[in-house]
Amino acid sequence: VQLQAFGGGLVQAGGSLRLSCAASGRRFSMYAMGWFRQAPGKEREFVASISESGGRTFYADSVKGRFTISRDNAKNTVYLQMNSLKPEDTAVYYCATDLAINAQAMAYQYYAMDSWGKGTLVTVSS
Repeated sequence: VQLQAFGGGLVQAGGSLRLSCAASGRRFSMYAMGWFRQAPGKEREFVASISESGGRTFYADSVKGRFTISRDNAKNTVYLQMNSLKPEDTAVYYCATDLAINAQAMAYQYYAMDSWGKGTLVTVSS
């Protein structure tokens, strides 16, 4: 599956952005999906993930209560709604998937995942 993330930009602290990730192929509903980010000089980290049907979601503690992951299988798209943004949320955000890794496991197995989209830059100014 090929992925393309978009929707990043510059926003002030406290603001909101919604990222989208469009997937190619007809088997999108078979894939759990995840969002990840990498800040300058830091390692890539897990942000959120969602099960194939959308019924289960998982979040990093740093974004819990502020970010919401969702998906529309009819549109082959996964979203990340980001509210109450902080300067420390500044990073390049990536969507990713792997047919062999479920949504819960993505939090700690993401380095093994085989399908990554190009990232989209989110900059939060203070």
